[in-house]
Amino acid sequence: MGIFGALTTSVAGLRSNSYALENISGNIANSQTTAFKRIDTSFLDLIPQAGNNQQLAGSVTAGSRLTNTTQGSVQSASVSTYMAINGEGFFVVQKPSSFSDNNPIFPGVDNFTRRGDFSLDKNGYLVNGAGYYLEGVKIDPTTGNPVGGSPGVLKFQNDFLPSQATTKISYRANLASYPLTTKHDKSIPGSELLRAADFATNPQVLGTTPPPFSDNSKTGLQINNKQGVPITGATKLSGVAGSDSIGVDFAVGNTITVNGTAITFTASGGTDDATHIPIDSTIANLLSKIDAISAGGAASTVTSGAVVLHTGVASDLAMTSGAAAFASLGLTSPVNVVRNGGGSVGTGKVTGVDNQTFLDESVSGGSTTAYDGNGAPVNVQFRWAKVDSATLGTGHTDVWNLFYQVNPNATGTQTAWQNVNTNFTFASNGQMSPVIGQITLTGLTVSGVSLGDVTMAFGTGGLTQFSDTNGNVQVNQLQQDGYSAGQLVSVSVSNDGRVVGAYSNGRNIDLAEVSVATFNGANFLKRTDGGAFEITNESGQPLYGKGGSVSGSSLESSNTDIADEFTKLIVTQQAYSANTKVITTANTMVQDLLNVMR
Repeated sequence: MGIFGALTTSVAGLRSNSYALENISGNIANSQTTAFKRIDTSFLDLIPQAGNNQQLAGSVTAGSRLTNTTQGSVQSASVSTYMAINGEGFFVVQKPSSFSDNNPIFPGVDNFTRRGDFSLDKNGYLVNGAGYYLEGVKIDPTTGNPVGGSPGVLKFQNDFLPSQATTKISYRANLASYPLTTKHDKSIPGSELLRAADFATNPQVLGTTPPPFSDNSKTGLQINNKQGVPITGATKLSGVAGSDSIGVDFAVGNTITVNGTAITFTASGGTDDATHIPIDSTIANLLSKIDAISAGGAASTVTSGAVVLHTGVASDLAMTSGAAAFASLGLTSPVNVVRNGGGSVGTGKVTGVDNQTFLDESVSGGSTTAYDGNGAPVNVQFRWAKVDSATLGTGHTDVWNLFYQVNPNATGTQTAWQNVNTNFTFASNGQMSPVIGQITLTGLTVSGVSLGDVTMAFGTGGLTQFSDTNGNVQVNQLQQDGYSAGQLVSVSVSNDGRVVGAYSNGRNIDLAEVSVATFNGANFLKRTDGGAFEITNESGQPLYGKGGSVSGSSLESSNTDIADEFTKLIVTQQAYSANTKVITTANTMVQDLLNVMR
């Protein structure tokens, strides 16, 4: 080979470094191209056949080394349909071979790209900046699962989303252990409960037999006498300073009306009968007259400086007085104490005539908008009423009833609220016992709109009864699965690789799953224009299900490193210059050889 071999080798070196320079140039030029994969240059030595002692350094050729598996940085984007792949894989795309009536005609040949700047075109296709159309798998709107496994070109038309009737309501809440109803009075045991006797028609669970009337009590405030010590039954109703008498004296002519019968105060030593009491008498004597009128069972007493009144079983206790001294008994006019128990057999319904009473003896349980088969919205209101309390003693436990509103304008005997006809019982730890996971609202009808049978799901721990200072129902979840018809407004890409459609009815529905293909030989794919690739024998066929994750509203940058390319540019320039020096040297040597012949 000799001198002329050195010349040809140097020419090959020039050619190879020129090839490297072209790749560097392309990398720098595409440093801002979305998801561009740089091409590195691989130099290969070409060794001629020779003996072991005569081997040469040989010539050189250059080839491309792809970096398809080297990811560029992922940047956030303001366009909701832009996407990037974190990890391995390529978007599956097709490029139209032609157009007919402004509609693309696809050749059926898949291409692959990392370029994710897809936008929705006028025909409903997602097209990237290089003109490639995205492929994916449609999602079944009912199950939310992909339909099939083979990707196809995705198209999203501006169709209506059909309405879906409500079939399930998911409900989770904490019921205050002591509900602050309008009629609650913490000095009266059981006043926070729904009392069947207050209703013309008992709204408790259908068939519930109410307990018989029983005595109830009310405890007044603790009061001191004129001596500054708690009052007792022997404390006088009037007296001089420093005596065992109430703080403000009753005066002659004062009255206390008990269940419509007036007890009149007379002068000291005066008339003392069922309806009269001297002002110098005792609190115990006054209480005995009150008990006689109300037909009380247990005797009313003074305990620890506080008057304890009892209703008995014959009637409720209603007491009023305009006397200033009434407050010195620790009582505020009017005093109303209702008996426990009583009422008719449970009907499971609140009638119009009892609507206000029901509102006063129950607490709100939240509301939700449900939908019938035609997508018409219906406002479903819930209320909870506590019907028994463990604080009442032996034989009692914490029990609640749930109601939904049937007719907000009900009057007379029309049904205003419907009991779901289930007793929700709670143990002392605040948990349901037994656990009721779900119930069926049979023939749910609100304001004349029938929703059919609707399942109401609570889960294993969805309903609890813990103390709540507000005395309300704290609703933690109240969702239903129905919706009205809606028109597609926009699409976006979620971070789990799904195309999500936003509809005019407020629903967000998964429409398709973006397909991500991987290859065993990804660096052997054939590059085409627009950052796309084609399959080769060396790359193998695409594989699905093993790719990286898709990030919505994101774009992958070029994996070109400008600093690295500049470094390679310097090295390439030096190598190119060095090869020219070899050619110059070889040329001088040839000239010297020719001079030998002169």
